Amino acid sequence: MPRSLRYADGMGQHLTALYDTRVAEGLLRPDPTQRWILEKLEPLRTHLETARPRGFFDRFRKAEAPETLGMYLWGGVGRGKSMLMDLFHAHTGIAEKRRVHFHAFMQEIQSALHAARKTGVDDAIKPVAEQVSSKLRLLCFDEMQITDIADAMIVGRLFEKLFEAGVTVVTTSNRPPKDLYKDGLNRDLFLPFIKLLETKLEVVQLEAATDYRQDRLAGETVWFTPADAAAKSAIDLIWKDLTGGREEELVLELKGREVHLPRFWAGQVRASFADLCGKPLGPADYIALTGAAKVVIVEDIPVLSRDKSNEAKRFVTLVDTLYEAKTRLIASAAAEPEALYVEGEGSFEFERTASRLREMMAADWGAS
Repeated sequence: MPRSLRYADGMGQHLTALYDTRVAEGLLRPDPTQRWILEKLEPLRTHLETARPRGFFDRFRKAEAPETLGMYLWGGVGRGKSMLMDLFHAHTGIAEKRRVHFHAFMQEIQSALHAARKTGVDDAIKPVAEQVSSKLRLLCFDEMQITDIADAMIVGRLFEKLFEAGVTVVTTSNRPPKDLYKDGLNRDLFLPFIKLLETKLEVVQLEAATDYRQDRLAGETVWFTPADAAAKSAIDLIWKDLTGGREEELVLELKGREVHLPRFWAGQVRASFADLCGKPLGPADYIALTGAAKVVIVEDIPVLSRDKSNEAKRFVTLVDTLYEAKTRLIASAAAEPEALYVEGEGSFEFERTASRLREMMAADWGAS
């Protein structure tokens, strides 16, 4: 049965009490590390709810703030980082808050900087940071990661301005701050941002023993054939279970291009075969996809005939990219993997793709 965290209820209760209620209801499995992290988040919530909101004259002085301005929560995929952050965000009783995927936020910032530069300002980051901080006291980021040189060059000064304005930041990541933008171009210029994060945010590792995302999918069918109404209904249930019924658009931006995927939540993407393979996408697009998502649902994969060789090539590239990234794949298809592409250019080599698809159906795929 799909789980629902029902974030609207319980406002005002201690975060651990909310967690214990969900455990008692069978919505979550008890995990002492998760509960310990909520204990650490509770004082931050109390500060946000009791501190005096910034007024007009506060813009002209640095905001008073606690010793740390938030939390950097990192750990392996599927350990419950997003769930904990969502619980904290939903039950912090202030209006000036936002929860957003880090990749989407940085795209917004890049667009805002572009608009600011058109006005002729000397320092475009300053007005953009002021615009963000004037509306928010709490920013919750999911999946902080830096892979783009443009983001790496602006993120330090942007966050410095946000922290100066007293904005509280809670973010999740799959890696510790010291490993952000690892091996990236001009990484030396990025190191002050790492120090800023380590100074301003409490860095906490979630060392849960269980991959709960994998656990939810363990024993589940992940390849549905044929791709009919029954398959769609089954995937609807899985999607609701994984996302709690919430979703937003994911925009992947690559060298001036944008790839829009309308169904995304907390590292999980749901798209059609036409969205991912019916358009002129390539390896860079699929690598960006695996950077944003650890579970990818691909629906309505057709039997690929000779006149669909371009789509078949893209599908092979997509599967290879998901395979190498250990990304969990859920799919609905017109046929079993071995029967998807039996004639046309590259059909013989497709046997390797079919073999990989079979391997990716295993209950423990991506767990290692």
